[in-house]
Amino acid sequence: MVQRVAIIGAGSSGLASIKCCLDEGLEPTCFERSDDIGGLWRFTEAGKISVYRSVITNTSKEMMCFSDFPFPEEFPNYMHHARLLEYFRMYAKHFGLLSYIRFQTTVLSVRKQPDFSTTGQWAVVTETNGRVESAIFDAVMVCSGHYAEPHLPLDSFPGLENRFRGQYLHSWEYKDSASFKGKRVLVLGVGNSGGDIAVEISRVAAQVFLSTRSGTWVISRISDRGFPVDLMYTTRFQNCLDRFLPSAIKSPLRLKILNKWFDHATYGLIPQTSLNASLIVNDELPSCILCGAVVVKPNVERFTESSATFEDGTVEENVDAVVFATGFIFSFPFLEESLRSLCRSKHTLYKQVFPPQLEKPTLAVLGLIELTGSIMAGTELQARWATRVFKGLNQLPPASRMMAEVAKKQQQLMKQMKLVI
Repeated sequence: MVQRVAIIGAGSSGLASIKCCLDEGLEPTCFERSDDIGGLWRFTEAGKISVYRSVITNTSKEMMCFSDFPFPEEFPNYMHHARLLEYFRMYAKHFGLLSYIRFQTTVLSVRKQPDFSTTGQWAVVTETNGRVESAIFDAVMVCSGHYAEPHLPLDSFPGLENRFRGQYLHSWEYKDSASFKGKRVLVLGVGNSGGDIAVEISRVAAQVFLSTRSGTWVISRISDRGFPVDLMYTTRFQNCLDRFLPSAIKSPLRLKILNKWFDHATYGLIPQTSLNASLIVNDELPSCILCGAVVVKPNVERFTESSATFEDGTVEENVDAVVFATGFIFSFPFLEESLRSLCRSKHTLYKQVFPPQLEKPTLAVLGLIELTGSIMAGTELQARWATRVFKGLNQLPPASRMMAEVAKKQQQLMKQMKLVI
């Protein structure tokens, strides 16, 4: 019977995991390498991956709160990152979670015990202020998230490393726009971070170029009659329409809705793959494009000492800085090699949580999901499910069935051109 559970990371999914362990009568110990909770949402000037200074949530408080702890009524619908961190502190205090967290503790390794096939236990080695300790746990919940390591694809941009004389950095290093005043800046990538950074830098820069390889859909936080957009459209009814309407009806309807605010083709943002391409939330990007503060460009072909040549043959001279908004790759260096291969992608995990090949289901990876709505709601459900599996209240299917489902999902994603294995 599982009793002691190691939780790695005290961000939003780590806090939810502690709470769910307590709900099921388990004994959690959370290891957090920094000196505070909040994970990515705790802003720092330097030294760790965090949000930048101006970040506002792109999901509303009504749709992102934990199920048993709503946001205070006086909090705005969309909030600054400091307000969200305040909410995490309130949540942790209300449910008494802080006493289960060991701060400034780094997990060095997580390895199977020799008798894992019968006990499902793990040896967890940690370091706190130079002191190394080892302990045995009945289960492990990995809550370090998918923002563990910046994805910096320098090899995809010839000339950047050996010729370009300007500055280049990843978005995780970006904190504010002060150092870009009067410069010509190229932002690579048009996800949520890329759009936000391009807009913010455009207020002080001489010119901002936003390079996108495949385009994206852009929506506003505000929907009809001023309500939060996710509150109006992330509903069971909309999900049923999406699942059951035939493509011949659904595709034109979706295209009409997505282009209602502005025509994405006219603005150079029309996705090149499908109507199901990802979307970003940005209230100001279309306006910045319309007034010329941000110029949309295709993918970069190569760099010279001070210029960038794009795939359409156009060239932009005197580029001072390049910001890579190219996302992150998740990594679990503390897992033994055999486990890292099992967890190499969220698409190799059963329901994006459990490695299906393990003899015992006592390792859960949380937060490696992309949702239409808030990831906080999704990770809370993951934590609730995982702890019930640990306790034996929920059973996983046989390994063969789980692996077959994983393989089927991979094939579906490959057909949708969303996954390259």
